[in-house]
Amino acid sequence: MTKLRWWPIAVAVIGYGIWSFGGHGGLPQPIAVAEAASSDAPIAPAFTHGSDADWLNSKPLKWEALRGKVVLIDFWTFDCWNCYRSFPWLKELEAKYEAKGLQVIGVHTPELPQEYVRDNVVAKVAKFDLKHPVMIDNDYSYWNAFGNRYWPAWYLVDRQGRVRGAFAGETHPGDSNARQIESAIDRLLAETP
Repeated sequence: MTKLRWWPIAVAVIGYGIWSFGGHGGLPQPIAVAEAASSDAPIAPAFTHGSDADWLNSKPLKWEALRGKVVLIDFWTFDCWNCYRSFPWLKELEAKYEAKGLQVIGVHTPELPQEYVRDNVVAKVAKFDLKHPVMIDNDYSYWNAFGNRYWPAWYLVDRQGRVRGAFAGETHPGDSNARQIESAIDRLLAETP
């Protein structure tokens, strides 16, 4: 009988680990990696926020202005430790690929009440030293347009504006998720614009 006393604690710890690991929807995995030709991949949804107040580090963007670039959409929220612990990798990725045609665009989609406050997002973008454009998605419209479920999550969009890959979960330089994402970026950058 005493052997079973640990069971509720173990279930609680495992359940919390699953809940807190990558967006509260289960264990993060690659969502999808499109190996098909770009003509078979879905077109990236239009950005859902067009106000200057909804963009940091940039004027509001449109996909037409990004044609010819490979784009990595980064869904994050500032109190998500999986998100901000991935920023060192994300910054290395930008430094490595920006000159080759990669554009990172952050999408800050809040979870907690303090994350809905624009000034708080501005302060965190400065604290984390994020230089790429960040769209504030307080109404979850862009999150829903992608059918996203995780923080952090990354979507790769090719030079023609088609979604060619999706990944989720905390990522660090050299880990399996980083290698998978970087391999997909290399493939997309090698494609003829």
